[in-house]
Amino acid sequence: MQQQPVIVPRRSVLYMPGANPRALEKARSLPADALILDLEDSVAPESKTAARDHVIAALRNGGYGHREIAIRVNGLASPWFSDDVAACARTDANAIVLPKAESAEDIDRVSDALRRAGAPDRLKVWAMIETPIAVLRAAEIAGAARHARSRLNCLIVGLNDLAKETRIEMEPTRSGAVAWLSLIVAAARAYGLDVLDSAFNNFRDKDGLRAECRQGRTFGFDGKTLIHPDQIEAANEIFAPVATDVAWSRKIIAAFDQPGNQGKGVINLEGRMVELLHLASARRLIALDDAIARLRSGGHP
Repeated sequence: MQQQPVIVPRRSVLYMPGANPRALEKARSLPADALILDLEDSVAPESKTAARDHVIAALRNGGYGHREIAIRVNGLASPWFSDDVAACARTDANAIVLPKAESAEDIDRVSDALRRAGAPDRLKVWAMIETPIAVLRAAEIAGAARHARSRLNCLIVGLNDLAKETRIEMEPTRSGAVAWLSLIVAAARAYGLDVLDSAFNNFRDKDGLRAECRQGRTFGFDGKTLIHPDQIEAANEIFAPVATDVAWSRKIIAAFDQPGNQGKGVINLEGRMVELLHLASARRLIALDDAIARLRSGGHP
């Protein structure tokens, strides 16, 4: 039997302000799949150094369990970037988040900066696509994952900045951004990357959040970035595999594992034509479902 792919659930990815020690403490008990400890947008210029110190101290103290930890550093052109990267390199974080990535060169620069800072190979890069030029260069940015020594393994959509720069109206269906969202998902998939949907700003609108999560799942996103703990439950539920899909996927895997079906490219399963592409999708879905189950039990994905 072919081994299932290794999947890291990223259904709910919660931004937490690095300048707020109480928020960093609370994050240890939240059921988010991943946390982004923020040194950028949520932190005033005069608080940048203190926020960095708070984040480093929080990670040193540990207690975040199974959650993936990413640190959003300040941008490449900012006066804080080098110190942010140097500090992140000395932590147990899983990734750094690069805001406003606009080219493959940006990805190479941050990967090189991490290497020079002595960061372990496991410290990856998540790139935010949040400017018009980044949308137009989405494939180039994602393609940097194929470069030698690249650390890129995830893209994040930032619609707030995109809306500001393009002057689109952000209405509930996000119709003005549909083309961008699909393009970014396609770019990520072309180069084997995960991709996260943009945050939903009105955290009191639970119905609106659920609708946007469902839309994001339909578009193919792996999960959603969040701005409030109250949004975690909906994202975890909606971006998890559906029980009926899990059951059908297990049937597909079991059918192809039967001796008589070994080596076949297509089989008949309960009156439906099932191909190897369906088998690959089934294995990925089951790997994701199993990883989520391990998280629920307190283990690692």
